[in-house]
Amino acid sequence: MMKRRMVTLVAAGIAVTAVMGALAGCSAGSDDSSAEGKVYYLNFKPEQAENWVALAAEYTKKTGVQVDVQTAASGTYETTLKSEMAKSNPPTLFQVNGPVGLATWGDYAADLSDSAIYEHLNDQSVALTGDDGEVLAIQYVQETYGIIYNKKLLNDYIALPDAAITSIDEIDNFDTLKAVAEGIQANKDALGVEGAFTSAGFDPSSDWRFKTHLANIPLYYQFKADGVTGQPATITDEYLDGYQRIFDLYINNSTTERTLLSSKTTEDANAEFALGKAVFYQTGTWAYNDIKGQAVADEDLGMLPIYIGADGEENQGLTTGSENYWAINNEVSEADQQATLDFLEWVITSDEGRDSLANTMGFVTPFDTFADYLPSNPFILADAAYTAAGKTAVTWNFTVMPSEEWKNGVGQALLQYAQETGDWAGVETAFVDGWASEYKLTNG
Repeated sequence: MMKRRMVTLVAAGIAVTAVMGALAGCSAGSDDSSAEGKVYYLNFKPEQAENWVALAAEYTKKTGVQVDVQTAASGTYETTLKSEMAKSNPPTLFQVNGPVGLATWGDYAADLSDSAIYEHLNDQSVALTGDDGEVLAIQYVQETYGIIYNKKLLNDYIALPDAAITSIDEIDNFDTLKAVAEGIQANKDALGVEGAFTSAGFDPSSDWRFKTHLANIPLYYQFKADGVTGQPATITDEYLDGYQRIFDLYINNSTTERTLLSSKTTEDANAEFALGKAVFYQTGTWAYNDIKGQAVADEDLGMLPIYIGADGEENQGLTTGSENYWAINNEVSEADQQATLDFLEWVITSDEGRDSLANTMGFVTPFDTFADYLPSNPFILADAAYTAAGKTAVTWNFTVMPSEEWKNGVGQALLQYAQETGDWAGVETAFVDGWASEYKLTNG
């Protein structure tokens, strides 16, 4: 019988320890080597940290195979991964955020060409491959983000005599969104809210929403206009006026004064929206678990695209893609690699695993084993509605952002601008010049 083990979860800087009882039994796979192996998953997503620990415990209960899960605090995954990889017991399973991440960690990635997770991909072209065509990382979730909204509160605004719109469907461009947001802000007392938008916090748990996710929108329009398909060595400021427009709308029509945003967190924004204190909140499908069951009913949850005033944006859909790819560490023992492969196969084929990913974590997965496990997340349903209406989804281009340092530079400039200790020119410099310098550093 295997010894009882401790699984340590580190999420958002808080250590949570769960004891997982290890029971003797056969392995999840047919290879007996997995009975000797163990799994250590360094998880990227803090919002699903407890879910992964629970799923790991269930697998250990069924198989006796030790599965440890550690979750890096928000915004620290790369530094945590570097630290953990240098230890004597490194992760057997880790994540890369796309081609740029794989360029850093590809030497550690085992070939997954014969794995069940590759076999079960609906579209095997989404896997990341090496120079010789070997499969090195497997996408395991597709996510969508935009501006979520409270339908009830938005309809309360529409009922006002001076409302800028008569239907939510009229919000299909920046100018209309701006008129609505400013109208809500002007009537916030009558509507019983604290602001049109939740706080645009710049605590590390929240700043990625603006330095990464919001920054993706001007990049999308530039790459689309210029026909860019890979990682460019340089970018321009062509769509940064739109970036400024939407960011100004957030910080000038919110629950919080723009000079007080440095310490505001994702938890603050979640609470403001979930308790009906704000109408709009830039976030994604992952936020549903933090919002459901509180003041906003599921039927009142909707999601708008992020509009910046670009030509043709009325035909724009939501922003859909992934920066979540599993990779298996080829530096650990063959037994640990096999145990990790067996665990992942169980995750995407068992009732317990599929229910957790689809219903508990709320993921849209790219595997053919999930036909009977489609999530009921209303934000995912909103994305499907935009697709059915023929809207063009915005691609996730932050997987080609040159480095975390580039994002941090943009984030610092945005905060200075919000706090009125810097100007927009500083954001443009961090965005354009910062990209060129970081590209040189990371590409030699």
